[in-house]
Amino acid sequence: MLQPLQIIRLSPAAVRDAAAVLGAVLKDAVDGGASVSFMADLTLERAEDFWCGVADAADTDGRVVITAADAQGILGVVQVVPAGVDNQPHRGDVAKMLVHRRGRRQGIGTALLVAAEQAARDLGLTLLTLDTAQGSAAERLYIQAGWTRAGVIPDYALMPDGVLTGTVLFYKKVGG
Repeated sequence: MLQPLQIIRLSPAAVRDAAAVLGAVLKDAVDGGASVSFMADLTLERAEDFWCGVADAADTDGRVVITAADAQGILGVVQVVPAGVDNQPHRGDVAKMLVHRRGRRQGIGTALLVAAEQAARDLGLTLLTLDTAQGSAAERLYIQAGWTRAGVIPDYALMPDGVLTGTVLFYKKVGG
């Protein structure tokens, strides 16, 4: 029998405790070709260190880390990061939206986005932005979830294999 998906907001301490598992999700995304700031040579140790850094940042910048878990454990994660500048107290970024390959096409990305949008509202944010690789499955997900495509920056980043890709910028009003 399938257990329901659990969507859980993690405290900074819980992010630290889950850093190895979150690192495995990050590494799986990169190994699967996702352009999420890392190259194909990403090690589990470096991926875990990244999440420890996220936990440290969450202690100071108010970011929210949300995970999706099933009976086998964490298989997805997303962050909502307040802009943190005086003239943008209403805005935040959705960052490192990742779903392990074993959980793709099961609605997990959508569930994480819904949770991220609610977390933003809970933080008093009314506008979210994000970016993703042009032509990616994530681009299609954001469009289906009602995000507005603001434009494309060509040759903005490298895919894990070193090929340049355009980056699509999105925004969504989530309140106010």
